[in-house]
Amino acid sequence: MVVAQTTTTPLCGRLPFRSLHKDDFNPNPSFLPARSTRPSSLAAAAASASISTVPASSLPVVQSPAQARVDILSESLPFIQRFRGKTIVVKYGGAAMKSATLQSSVINDLVLLSCVGLRPVLVHGGGPEINSWLLRLGHEPQFHNGLRVTDALTMEVVEMVLVGKVNKSLVSLINSAGGTAVGLCGKDARLLTARPTPDAAALGFVGEVARVDPGILRPVLADGHIPVIASVAADENGQSYNVNADTAAGEIAAAMGAEKLILLTDVAGILEDRNDPNSLVKEIDISGIRKMVMEKKVAGGMIPKVNCCVRSLAQGVRTASIIDGRVPHSLLLEILTDEGAGTMITG
Repeated sequence: MVVAQTTTTPLCGRLPFRSLHKDDFNPNPSFLPARSTRPSSLAAAAASASISTVPASSLPVVQSPAQARVDILSESLPFIQRFRGKTIVVKYGGAAMKSATLQSSVINDLVLLSCVGLRPVLVHGGGPEINSWLLRLGHEPQFHNGLRVTDALTMEVVEMVLVGKVNKSLVSLINSAGGTAVGLCGKDARLLTARPTPDAAALGFVGEVARVDPGILRPVLADGHIPVIASVAADENGQSYNVNADTAAGEIAAAMGAEKLILLTDVAGILEDRNDPNSLVKEIDISGIRKMVMEKKVAGGMIPKVNCCVRSLAQGVRTASIIDGRVPHSLLLEILTDEGAGTMITG
């Protein structure tokens, strides 16, 4: 995977409404409804470029683009009130990382969310990019039970690519879009302390998260910056470990007391029937998702993602969502509409 250099438009100074003041927000916004199958204006705008019509008297009147934008912003207000000042941890990977168009969409979504008062934290991997560099060095990537076998050379490449290349490219893109990003990895300020996995003999330097110290993140977020975190950490002795980015995101979300954990994936979400793409489960609780795992309705690569979500919820995260990163502006759909962009798991 090559991180695309995309052109993005600065957002913070160009949002189509005046600067928000704390008195503009209801401290106790009305209860947001459960997920709806009715598309909101934002969802409709993401799905179609056509302009909707609204009735005026007995005759339909075509909305102007300006009116459509105002309607979308108006519908978003309760969600902005609900999440303003809250921490949202996003794990970034998959198709949204490989496509220049989707990458631009994610970057702009993050900056917009930051501009309206949310506190996004971006955690990323970079598997395809790692594979590319390993092959350039004549080193064939190896996997065991879905995890990268990480010998000493592979660990060196992982750290070089994730921390030195992918991370700084994402920081640059966010800054170009009008945000202010701070690039970090698990080693910085002991954000993540790793330990070997139980299967270390087969996996090498693949680590689990032993401890999270989010102290470095709090002042970064308080100053309005967006932390961008590469999933590389060290143990107590300074040995580097390759940590699964989903796991890192879940543990950081729990340590931060995040409102939401969002995993961007290459699937629509969790399906009731894996063979039926129309059987998306919009919302489910922990007991329901555990039942689906027992019934083998959730299997393969989705199991670790579900386990990551369940673990974060058990540690205090309010909701965890597995969303379709192939959909443009899926982050905004998930956070600023009641329709969402995938499956939301609740505690």
